[in-house]
Amino acid sequence: MLDRPRLAALLLGLATFVLFALHLGRPGTIVFDEVHYVPAARAMLDFSMPMNSEHPPLAKQMIAIGMALFGDGPIGWRAMPVLAGVATVLGGFSILLLAFGRVPVALIGGVLVALNQMVFVQARIAMLDGFLAAFVTCGIAALLWAGQGRSFPRLALAAILFGAATATKWAAAPYVALACLAILWSLRATPANALAATLAFGTIAVATYFASFVPLFFHARDALAPGDLFAQQWRMLDSQTQILRPHPYQSDWWSWPLMLRPIWYFYEPDAGIQRGVLLIGNPVVLWGGLAGIAACVVAWWRGSKPHGALAALWAFSLAIFAAIPKSLGFFYYYHLSGVFVALALAAAIDRYAPHRAQLAVITAAALAFAWFYPILSGAALPDDQAFARWMLFDGWR
Repeated sequence: MLDRPRLAALLLGLATFVLFALHLGRPGTIVFDEVHYVPAARAMLDFSMPMNSEHPPLAKQMIAIGMALFGDGPIGWRAMPVLAGVATVLGGFSILLLAFGRVPVALIGGVLVALNQMVFVQARIAMLDGFLAAFVTCGIAALLWAGQGRSFPRLALAAILFGAATATKWAAAPYVALACLAILWSLRATPANALAATLAFGTIAVATYFASFVPLFFHARDALAPGDLFAQQWRMLDSQTQILRPHPYQSDWWSWPLMLRPIWYFYEPDAGIQRGVLLIGNPVVLWGGLAGIAACVVAWWRGSKPHGALAALWAFSLAIFAAIPKSLGFFYYYHLSGVFVALALAAAIDRYAPHRAQLAVITAAALAFAWFYPILSGAALPDDQAFARWMLFDGWR
């Protein structure tokens, strides 16, 4: 398997799907921000009226597809997020495979992404960020693939994926700009080709973004007029930059790598059984990954560009939220950064740690995941005070 990347990816994807989909129906009620996105998906499914218009429509359309296939219930709400979570893991696997050309480091990265806990939780809830991570990670992988083959279809695939990411959430727009800069740099020896490739990439990405709005033209009430498409973007900007009231789970961007304020998505009785869902990262992966980032910087200093790129990608993903004008921040904004930090940890231990140490890191991550699993998965808890077992710090309550 270690010399057969397609087989490795297939087995990783199947294992991840089983892990993410098991007991998907719990809790059996609306969880956290599903209160916004499930009704919006219902409205898209029956073309009644646009809802949740402060964000682009694609992720809600994806949720609606799941509901069309599996019904308007917990499985239907969360079916497509599960696939997005699997795609995120495989996107991470592909990034490392294409960057380093070796299946073992790609497998380590894929496993650590699957176990980083944030991907697991976001794969089991109808929110936007799981789709954002899937499109961005797969877009980066497609861009690396295009760089190896100088192939326009591969470049177009990358552009579609980045456009889809932006059609999910505007937080992806900086990655589109970063991808354009990467294309210009990689083709700098031939300026005409660099400009043509960048223009093609940008055009396809923008077209993909606006294509996601087409179904909104056909709603029975308050349908979006084609001529109002650009005005809608300004309304979205106004909505996303408004000053919001303080929230008990709000947190600053600098605190996310330290996991100072995770978020209880759910903690209440469900069909008479106490359940909880806590968005919290795996300490082995997220905290250990900070050491991995430092090790990647050292490796870059010693001449390894792929290690440096992973460290820079993580820093870039965090800097986005330090710069954008949002009045409130939440730990789930760190979701994509948590993917990058897992990949950096994999690259770091692959370079610097012996095989036994690599196995120890993976085992420790798996044990931490297993310990947190009851409050990641909505498992049955003995009583309403059971949460205290996992609250290592006051900020986690």
